[in-house]
Amino acid sequence: MADFVAAIDQGTTSTRCMIFDHDGAEVGRHQLEHEQVMPRAGWVEHNPIEIWERTAAVIMSALTKTRLAATDLAALGVTNQRETTLVWNRHTGRPYYAAIVWQDTRTDRIATALDSDGRGDVIRQKAGLPPATYFSAGKVQWMLENVDGLRADAERGDALFGTSDSWVVWNLTGGVRGGQHVTDVTNASRTMLMNLETLDWDDELLSFFGIPRAMLPEIKPSSYPQSYGITRDDGPLAGQVPLTGILGDQQAAMVGQVCLSEGEAKNTYGTGNFLLLNTGEKIVRSENGLLTTLCYQFGDSKPVYALEGSIAVTGSAVQWLRDQLGIISGAAQSEALARQVTDNGGVYFVPAFSGLFAPYWRSDARGAIVGLSRFNTNAHIARATLEAICYQSRDVVEAMAADAGVRMESLKVDGGITANELCMQIQADVLGVDVIKPVVSETTALGAGYAAGLAVGFWENPDDLRANWQEGRRWTPAWSEEQRAAGYQGWQKAVQRTLDWVDVS
Repeated sequence: MADFVAAIDQGTTSTRCMIFDHDGAEVGRHQLEHEQVMPRAGWVEHNPIEIWERTAAVIMSALTKTRLAATDLAALGVTNQRETTLVWNRHTGRPYYAAIVWQDTRTDRIATALDSDGRGDVIRQKAGLPPATYFSAGKVQWMLENVDGLRADAERGDALFGTSDSWVVWNLTGGVRGGQHVTDVTNASRTMLMNLETLDWDDELLSFFGIPRAMLPEIKPSSYPQSYGITRDDGPLAGQVPLTGILGDQQAAMVGQVCLSEGEAKNTYGTGNFLLLNTGEKIVRSENGLLTTLCYQFGDSKPVYALEGSIAVTGSAVQWLRDQLGIISGAAQSEALARQVTDNGGVYFVPAFSGLFAPYWRSDARGAIVGLSRFNTNAHIARATLEAICYQSRDVVEAMAADAGVRMESLKVDGGITANELCMQIQADVLGVDVIKPVVSETTALGAGYAAGLAVGFWENPDDLRANWQEGRRWTPAWSEEQRAAGYQGWQKAVQRTLDWVDVS
């Protein structure tokens, strides 16, 4: 058998290809950013062609850097930004419109209308999701209503819908020359269109959005021994590598963190924050603003579910400091700037640029910086930005404790922001528990690699994955209970100031 597995991580701000050995150690990688297009306030788009070109480029560069060939790869996995919605023509491969990103809020009136007549309750029961701009179905409805000729093509079966995993897999496996139109249960569970119990597209949910079934990809397990398809000979992975793993990015991080037992949890720090709790084979309905979602399904095994708290803006708030305010030149500088002060100086920043996700689900909210005085400096704003990442995570932890009835004893973390040691210390202080980072912090790509490798026997079973996990860094709380309570009270006051800002009725 070949000695390595590869994973494509098609994220919100960049695409990377990573290669791993049997120990789960990184052998090589290449990563490229893609453009964030914001044509109007609240609209966020990507160029699907650019995403595919970046995907092909990072695969070829990763192989070149490591001096490996496609024949050295036992399998390929794909993980992706979830909910981001693409529609393309099966005959030409051309997108009908830009990719509408998960952060986009143009569908706020569609989401609000669903709750006005009871359809929202059906969506919650069947799909485990609240009607929100976050998820894919409203974005597809918007395209069908606003792109000339799309509905007719969709009803004929010429127009294909998918999240970015489907787009990447379709192109890798042949595109217009027989590309496979598939997705996995985790990505399908983020559309508001899949029934959590049947793991199939639901006709009643499709009718709510007027979406023809012919547009939809076939739903497969997250780790699929039969393979979703083989990479095409004229593509970036010429050599017929089996594509055997697909996971939405946060579920991939759960697998990469080896949170495979009921009660295990992790928090991924990326463009947004995503905290997931494994609930085993049970579908747990949240009463506190969390999502019920698929965690993974390996082959013919029963699906495993999770509770998730999704936070829209965390790492992208640091990007905002760089790109819009210009007070830092790079993400790493946010830590140095924030360390110039010992606290937030009374400043709170609630980055509700796309409304508030879990546990509030308020599309009427918008970002606010509160508590400013002449005393405050850009260092306080940088510190408040890091604290916002951590306080939003605490909001989710509190909701998770209420739903699951258990208190978290420690938190596994991963993602780019975990390189910011001050932010991770603040997270431990805000939560009052140890925060633990593994040796391999990019667990999203690792999880996709694990799913692909399990399917072909590169790893025999999940125990092999557990043996690979190693602690890399631990942060222990330093705040007193009084500091923790006072800080959180201030945060909750700040959140209230962001509400009812946009009229979405």
